[in-house]
Amino acid sequence: MSNGSYFSHSRPQMRAFVPTEALRVLDIGCGDGAFAAGLRAERREQGRELEIWGLELDSDAARRATANLDEVRCGPAEDLLPDLPRAHFDCVVMNDVLEHIAWPQPLLSGLHAVMAPGARLVTSMPNVRHFPHLWNLVVHGDWRYRDEGILDRTHLRFYTRDTMIELLETTGFRVREQHGINPTRSLRWRLFNLLSLGRARDMQFLQFACVAASAREETT
Repeated sequence: MSNGSYFSHSRPQMRAFVPTEALRVLDIGCGDGAFAAGLRAERREQGRELEIWGLELDSDAARRATANLDEVRCGPAEDLLPDLPRAHFDCVVMNDVLEHIAWPQPLLSGLHAVMAPGARLVTSMPNVRHFPHLWNLVVHGDWRYRDEGILDRTHLRFYTRDTMIELLETTGFRVREQHGINPTRSLRWRLFNLLSLGRARDMQFLQFACVAASAREETT
């Protein structure tokens, strides 16, 4: 049985990264459709009606997502991708998905075929250099897997700010924007960042959001 709350994160901070002109969105790892529902409601208030498709591995979450998305396919994303319409989507969203995939490169490389000219890939990934996580590891020797967070027990890959970019750029994308999200308010981090002359800035953020375009296109 699925943990319902695990698949119900609306991720409002990620909606701003979806281009305002995007009308056809593919949400990979859509969960129960909470993110899609929030995005659709926000854009509808702006006078834009979206077509949103979702891919979801968990069958219970996929079933619930049908209430919020126009089309939902259930199964591994890399298996479902070949059956999606070619050059159709203006934006592909992957909210904290890539760290759950042992070999994400084939999936990322395959996205180019379903993305329309000028489309954007919007992703978020946990930052393994997040200061509270490193504090627990270095000071307390704690590397215990949990139900959620950086040490989510279903995570198969771990990324830093730089290796996120490397992953995307080695699969045919050019990262146009990268922003830290969900910052820690830790006083320990502030002191450590000060003592390190700002070299720990990236450790402030639990995740990084990336917006990327196909490197095969000469976009501006």
